[in-house]
Amino acid sequence: MSISVSTGQEANLRRKANRLATEASPYLLQHAYNPVEWWPWSAEALAEAKRRDVPIILSIGYSACHWCHVMERESFEDESIARLMNELFVSIKVDREERPDLDQIYQLVVQLMGRGGGWPLTVFLTPSQKPFYGGTYFPPEDRHGMPGFPKVLRALSDAYRERRDEVDGQADELTKAIAEVGRGPARGELGVSGGAAASYVPGPDLLERTSRLLIRRFDDSHGGFGRAPKFPNTMPLEVLLRRGILEGDGVARDAARLQLESMRAGGIWDHLGGGFHRYSTDERWLVPHFEKMLYDNALLLRAYVDGYRAFSSPAFAETAKAIVAWVDREMTDPEGGYYASQDADSEGEEGKFFIWDEADVRGALASGSASDVVAIKAAIDYFGITAAGNFEDHGRPTFKTVLHESRPPRAVAAKLDLSVDEVERALARAKKAMFEAREMRPKPFRDEKVLTSWSSLMIGAMAEAGAALGELGMIASAERALAFIEAKLVVRDGDGRVRVSRLAKKVHEAPDDGTGGASEGGTNAGVWIVRSPGFLDDHAYLANAALDVYEATGDPAKVRLAQGLADAMIDAFWSEGEGFFFTPKDAAPLIVRSKDPYDNAVPSGASMAVRVLLRLGALVDSRYAKLAETELAHLAPSAVENPFGYGQTLCELDRVVRGAVDVVLVGPRTDARTKDLARATFEAWLPNRTIAWVDPADPSSREAAALLAEGKPSAAEPAAYVCRGRTCSLPVTTPEALRALL
Repeated sequence: MSISVSTGQEANLRRKANRLATEASPYLLQHAYNPVEWWPWSAEALAEAKRRDVPIILSIGYSACHWCHVMERESFEDESIARLMNELFVSIKVDREERPDLDQIYQLVVQLMGRGGGWPLTVFLTPSQKPFYGGTYFPPEDRHGMPGFPKVLRALSDAYRERRDEVDGQADELTKAIAEVGRGPARGELGVSGGAAASYVPGPDLLERTSRLLIRRFDDSHGGFGRAPKFPNTMPLEVLLRRGILEGDGVARDAARLQLESMRAGGIWDHLGGGFHRYSTDERWLVPHFEKMLYDNALLLRAYVDGYRAFSSPAFAETAKAIVAWVDREMTDPEGGYYASQDADSEGEEGKFFIWDEADVRGALASGSASDVVAIKAAIDYFGITAAGNFEDHGRPTFKTVLHESRPPRAVAAKLDLSVDEVERALARAKKAMFEAREMRPKPFRDEKVLTSWSSLMIGAMAEAGAALGELGMIASAERALAFIEAKLVVRDGDGRVRVSRLAKKVHEAPDDGTGGASEGGTNAGVWIVRSPGFLDDHAYLANAALDVYEATGDPAKVRLAQGLADAMIDAFWSEGEGFFFTPKDAAPLIVRSKDPYDNAVPSGASMAVRVLLRLGALVDSRYAKLAETELAHLAPSAVENPFGYGQTLCELDRVVRGAVDVVLVGPRTDARTKDLARATFEAWLPNRTIAWVDPADPSSREAAALLAEGKPSAAEPAAYVCRGRTCSLPVTTPEALRALL
């Protein structure tokens, strides 16, 4: 199996390896030849710190992280800095994608210290894992008001040796604070918990109340929340979309549309290859950090499909299709899994693969034909390519441009004295040629881990997009990826419990590197290595993805998979009176057993657990819904106070408050007429929706939708029922009649 290997990995063959060389994580392997004597997180590393009685440097990052690469080049590759680290500390390197539990806990350190979190995360621990100092990126010398890393290392080592009582006191205080935050909001019934929203019981004004708070943070000029740096923040965006479309709030509706349009026009969008970059460094969505993450694109795929249905916007549909094209081309393993990320850097420079100048454009369209001449002019004007450029590399001008929609095609047409059709044909020609030219450049490194949680987000989005857009290939991709995850990452133990693990592709840098024998394919071959047991988000995301595939296909086996995962999730992560924890009950103990109530770059594990339980509660067993409502009662007061941090929870609260719209399709699922009814259902934007399939020829289909199938007899031709609460419509047999009901 051929996979990508970074230039750095090839050079590493000539250097001395440290303990990370036997790991599977691409991020850890990127550091396997540093002069730092790195340890992976392990009992052995913790024991070594206790044996030497020295503090721990915990460094957490991920393979596509630009500033992680910068700190590696500046500090971890520096012999003198490495010597300090080796003499004064035990240094532990963690891939946050493999150990989100550690990342979740220790990110709180820098936040509690009044600094923003992020990566690389650099936290200093006592040998008992208690943090006493933390930060993110440290420069190699004093710079821009930041202390140099060597100064930090010496000061903290001195403090640990000479002022141990102060260090231990600071560590105890931070650990206590982490435990308080990690437990999440205080438990209570709706209207009982403390805080300004304590007396509020979610009702019909839920979205109105929370949207007002979100709009205060909204950028009316460019879309999105806050100023620079600016992230997509799709969960609060959906709250605004629900308020705007379902409840007719023009301000919320226009805000949601502005954000979708502005991101699509900006440089955060890859105008040649599709897919969104991680975030924008400015408020205009113009200059991004260039890494592309699977989870961002999964969430944005769903957002643009929703936008297409809500606004009838062909541009949003095309954006969704382009995201899928990127996933198919760049991020899909031959066996069906979805890869984790693409790097921000190539050839040692951030964004080099993506930026352009006029000479680059002319080189891509070099035939000299009249068509190429027009295409060059149109591309330079449309993408805003100038001699000065708009991209700086760490403050140094590059005279290169991040492609963006500088002006719409009609304005380009007016400037060039052409018709809009002529300009659009010229731009299509330019984009094709520029994409092909860019494909000849050295590509950014691709992290070929398959992460259950992130892959599940993409599986669900693919299934939804394919059903909404009538693209069967997208649904097939989702089915294939789900089968891959189920086959390789869902393991049924002897006690019947389902455990979900992460999976990484190990690059063999020699025919046999001592980590599992020679690989069949030679130097660049890889083998799949199953990693740690899964967390709450793995179970919740995957169970929701299985239901998304079920709704798109009608396959009852997917409901059984979702139900098994939900049962395992409840068994491993639910505690009566305390709710859902992020780590399973049998996990190795850390300084705190944390929860996951807050949305970050992805929806919180707790909110997605609620989502799948509400869906299963509508389909098969009401006990799931009751458990979900118990967790929502705990989360609701905090969600109303802080809608930005609880967007997904608010969407699930809206489902309970507003009620679901359930569509029951009765008929052979291979029948074209049944499929037409399903297509009509998916064309409508129904965020609180459940689709149930009842195939007369398959008794298991009734079992998979036992609650909604009740009282829905088979008939001579396929029919659909629309149910709101316990009230269902009479059966309808045409897409037109179904659309009228929806």
